Amino acid sequence: MTQTVEAALLAAARTLREGGIETASLDGRLLLCHASGLTHEALIARNREALPPEAVALLEGYVARRLQGEPVSRIKENKEFYGRCFEIDAHTLDPRPDTETLIEATLALVTKKGWQDRPLRLLDLGTGSGCILLTLLSELPRAHGVGADISAGALRRAAENASRLGLTDRVQFIASDWFDGVSGQFDLVLSNPPYIKSAEIAGLAREVAGFDPLIALDGGVDGLNAYRRIAQNVPGALQNGGQLVVEIGPTQAEAVVDIFRGAGLNIEEDGVRFDLAGRARCVLAGRS
Repeated sequence: MTQTVEAALLAAARTLREGGIETASLDGRLLLCHASGLTHEALIARNREALPPEAVALLEGYVARRLQGEPVSRIKENKEFYGRCFEIDAHTLDPRPDTETLIEATLALVTKKGWQDRPLRLLDLGTGSGCILLTLLSELPRAHGVGADISAGALRRAAENASRLGLTDRVQFIASDWFDGVSGQFDLVLSNPPYIKSAEIAGLAREVAGFDPLIALDGGVDGLNAYRRIAQNVPGALQNGGQLVVEIGPTQAEAVVDIFRGAGLNIEEDGVRFDLAGRARCVLAGRS
């Protein structure tokens, strides 16, 4: 039976809504765009046209996957982050708006220090899709960077994102378990490490627990293992005056500050930054 674009959209949204998906209308529209190759504007302009059978079949498959909890971004294999589109897959964390707080904090730090025109050297630990490092390289056109990750699959995806963004000549990706494969010193060391307590992972939203890679979530018994690993080596990896910027869980600020101060790092009064919801989201620490 022939189905119009409008009818397909209404049917997808209804199925998702009945399946308990709170963002049913938005998700249905995004999945229809992905299945048909049409933009949002084209969906409106062509809403009474017949949807090709192959697009109908794709949409039905996407809706079934969404009903199983798979995020729309995973189905589309891309996610917007700080105004740019990043390809993701099973090896990478799904970039989240909260992490844009780290970008804002880093850019504000660069401005505060007057580093905008310096050829900064950046290190991104646990780079995943590369969204943090590649965003900062895009915003800081004189900077160069190294992205480190233990996952070969994540490194491949990060390299593909770098190529799409035209940043291949300013970035290097290396296989490394935190600092194990890293050499040299950096002006900025960045990380969104795993910080969820092991026992809490099963209770996360199914979109997270079921589809984000466990290695990118599990921070150990107290959620702080990665910060301890970073603290062991980061003082020697920072240039004099260099800065470390990490994302944290909203209840971890005090503990992470203590870990970094214990490693001899300096944390200023504004060293904890907050997201738009007012939750502690980043810690900034420096080498004096």
